[in-house]
Amino acid sequence: MTTLFPILRILSPVARIAGIDIPRDKRIEISLTYVYGIGLTRAKKILAKAGVSPDIRVKDLSDADVQKLRGAAETFTLEGDLRREEGMALKRLQDIGCLRGRRHRMGLPVRGQRTRTNARTRRGARKTVAGKKK
Repeated sequence: MTTLFPILRILSPVARIAGIDIPRDKRIEISLTYVYGIGLTRAKKILAKAGVSPDIRVKDLSDADVQKLRGAAETFTLEGDLRREEGMALKRLQDIGCLRGRRHRMGLPVRGQRTRTNARTRRGARKTVAGKKK
């Protein structure tokens, strides 16, 4: 067990943004997309706001850069708060009983797609019905 401690001291601390450990060996532009609520476009906006180069690797970031990125990312709704907001929006649709809410509750496509042949992602694997031939 004592052999692990020197190795842990060599590694620099992991960059945490919005409570997520972002990958160290990727470019910061791509690493930010591992946070729920940050895509490539939002990652570029955060980097521009913080004044950090998108080509730099996470392991090469200074502590000051990480602090700037955290500050820029805090202006957006991310991770747990965003998941909670989306869940509440779906729950509201289901509670008021609108078509979208009922489709969500039944696990069917919500946006008007056909279900006779496709919609396997929402409906799951095929269930064979006895006596049905085409």
